[in-house]
Amino acid sequence: MRDVAQLAGVSHQTVSRVINDHPSIRDTTRQRVLDAMEALHYRPNPAARALVTARSRTLGVLSTTAAALYGPVSSINAVQSAARDAGYYLAVAQLSELNAEGIAAALDHLLAQAVEGIIVIAPQELVIEQLSGAGLVVPYVTLQGGPEYDARVLTVDQEAGARAATAHLVGLGHRSIHHITGPLEWFESQARAAGYSRELEAAGLPVPPLSEGDWSAESGYRAARGLLRDTDATAVFASNDQMALGVYHAAREAGRRVPDDLSVVGFDDIPEAAHFWPPLTTVLQDFTELGRRSVEHLIAEIEGGEAPGPVSLVPELIVRSSTSPR
Repeated sequence: MRDVAQLAGVSHQTVSRVINDHPSIRDTTRQRVLDAMEALHYRPNPAARALVTARSRTLGVLSTTAAALYGPVSSINAVQSAARDAGYYLAVAQLSELNAEGIAAALDHLLAQAVEGIIVIAPQELVIEQLSGAGLVVPYVTLQGGPEYDARVLTVDQEAGARAATAHLVGLGHRSIHHITGPLEWFESQARAAGYSRELEAAGLPVPPLSEGDWSAESGYRAARGLLRDTDATAVFASNDQMALGVYHAAREAGRRVPDDLSVVGFDDIPEAAHFWPPLTTVLQDFTELGRRSVEHLIAEIEGGEAPGPVSLVPELIVRSSTSPR
């Protein structure tokens, strides 16, 4: 810092004020200091700053063991980008095991890094239950939590997305519409299954038994092989796009053409969905906005501001070529 001050022709206290974005610094002085920092490749030491300010400016992310899935990955990327824009660092702890001991170990890992708040991207009932009883001394918010935790939840309205997907198929004249869920301990799976069932009931249509998958294309394939034994089935709503890809595979094996003989809808709008053949009708979630709002909510609570209330974003149905009239 003293080297930067010497090159910029200012005191090291002025350099400190520039680093901490103090409002009393003139723009010309600020720019001289920033130019000197760039010339010397100087980066502030967050550990040293934490010792002086007693603040780590670090947010923790508690993520699911399924962090390789598109939804959790997109959420983590969005949170990281929003945190960086707000001047915060990010520490991520992935659950090694989905049990009380694994959750406690992940929380201990984050707290050992002096995180000032935690964003939970692990939308399973056990995780939320453990958090609510952990007596955390830092604030936290959950992405895609259950309805009983509304005070700390930021979410995409999964039920509304599922209802839109199901209503689209009903509007095309389909009367035997099956649903492949994700793992039913996930809040998203529960909400999407509920939206599907309620939309069919509202249309006066029967609700076939649910087929449970595990988010993978393989599980979608196995589930679809079973449900396509129902020769009346003309449409399938899969709870994510990877499982919808498995449905495509099973339909081809069964001699069912998509969409001529079987309409298929997914959920998430992964980047590859537009390149399936035929391109997949699916439900788009705005993970970027969800990540931005979660960071905004948490930082407001950390810094003593007024935290925004619970957020539920409405997803968008993206209609492509995998659905057609019955």
